[in-house]
Amino acid sequence: MTASKLTTGGSTAAADAQQPSSLAAGTLLRTGNRRKPGKTALIVCFVLLAVCLGGFFTSSSGPVAGLWCVAMMILLMFMSVPVAFSLAIPSLIGVYGLAGVPAMTNILATSPFNAVSSWTYSVLPMFIFMGMLLAQSGMAARIYRATDRWFSWLPGGIGIGTTAAGAGLASVSGSTIGMTYTLGRAGIPEMLKAGFDKRVAVGAVIVSGLPGGLIPPSILLVVYAGIASVPVGPQLMAGAVPGILIAATFGLFILCLGIFAPKLVGRGKYATVEKEKVTWGQRFQSLGEIWGFPLIMFVLFGGMFSGAFTPTEAGAAAALTAMLLTLWYTRKDNPIGNVSRAAVSTVSSTAAIFFIIIGAEMLTKLLAITGLAPVITEFITGLGLNRVGFLLVLVVLYVFMGMFFDTLSMMLLTIPILLPTLAAMDVSPLWFGVFVVLLGELGMITPPVGILSFIVHNIAKNPEVNVGHTITLKDIFTALLWFLPVAVLFLILMIAVPQMTEWLPDLLERTAGSTATQ
Repeated sequence: MTASKLTTGGSTAAADAQQPSSLAAGTLLRTGNRRKPGKTALIVCFVLLAVCLGGFFTSSSGPVAGLWCVAMMILLMFMSVPVAFSLAIPSLIGVYGLAGVPAMTNILATSPFNAVSSWTYSVLPMFIFMGMLLAQSGMAARIYRATDRWFSWLPGGIGIGTTAAGAGLASVSGSTIGMTYTLGRAGIPEMLKAGFDKRVAVGAVIVSGLPGGLIPPSILLVVYAGIASVPVGPQLMAGAVPGILIAATFGLFILCLGIFAPKLVGRGKYATVEKEKVTWGQRFQSLGEIWGFPLIMFVLFGGMFSGAFTPTEAGAAAALTAMLLTLWYTRKDNPIGNVSRAAVSTVSSTAAIFFIIIGAEMLTKLLAITGLAPVITEFITGLGLNRVGFLLVLVVLYVFMGMFFDTLSMMLLTIPILLPTLAAMDVSPLWFGVFVVLLGELGMITPPVGILSFIVHNIAKNPEVNVGHTITLKDIFTALLWFLPVAVLFLILMIAVPQMTEWLPDLLERTAGSTATQ
């Protein structure tokens, strides 16, 4: 196999990566629903909105009024109203109805600054800028080729390399959707040419981005840290081990397919092309081509672990490193222009995220005024559920919501309501952040409306991608039925062994403490 679909230079790879990266960080963060509802659905939504407004203004208690406002938020998101407005408009209506014009004016005056002035969010532009720069530099091509050369000798090795590359690309780009677009165009045709069953080929691409929301630098975990008021450094570290382990779990699943079902991965007598022999020299050469990637990770993690940098300073240092690497990698292909495009995309994406965070701040104020959060906490604790039962209910809830909303929308709707319940259920806020991000990412691929399913289906319609195979939506959903149980089993493992999430933040805290005492 070769990485011929991605060039080694900056231009072509950057063009493929930048388009979906901007789409994911900008457009998709601005919309709540994945697919615009039809005219009939819109009419029904408008009628339901009128019912919610009537119910709100005639409600006799604050918590009931809060429930009506939450219902309005969900309806607006379903109607593809931008997430920020879906959160802000019902919140303002609720505050106005319960506390009058002065309270609403106060929220409009204070919430925008209070929401985004948190020091926790100062790292967001740095992480986004770093991801945009890596997209412009052509790093995607180099990472994909390196993983291909190192894993191709294993049974199902191309698929294993795809999952490894997907985890790395999704984590540094901050965009599971952008990574899926890029990797789908490169990986699917190569796996099909190697004799992979088409369902395994598309399934490997769809799930390869799942770990990206957990492995630092994770924009979603930074947003969660701000909402939950937990330290951003430990929260980022909490996602590292589960993210790496779930990527390894998917790789192990494909390896087992290669051993026990060789026909599905084109192994042995089922191979359709002769496997290209890769020498150790070529493997180490591919590592030399991605030297910038471990350098960025060293600056980011080394700075935080050593105590030399705060998370924000580490993000800034990593972004500076990525900028220098982009200038070097694209030195013959308009390097200043590449950095400028990354900067413009960063401003646009950061603004979109901050508008959403402002909407979430208004939702928090609404919950405080209505008293809805304590009522929900009391209701959940009154059910008599233990920790495991509570989390399993959340799994079902998030998988269902994932059919209609993106990860960030689900987080912003549920986290302010669920946070007060965590202490009663003996759930660590750090662990819970990793759990909800993984659940949200899982919802992105859940049939029948998971957005990644449709993105891969559209990519697979391209003759250059499907190389003569017909890949239907049924094939996509069948592939997910093979891979989803692996993710669900990993979720259960996370619930049973929370230490996998907590030990690295504890190590970071001990390391920082020992460094401070020296």
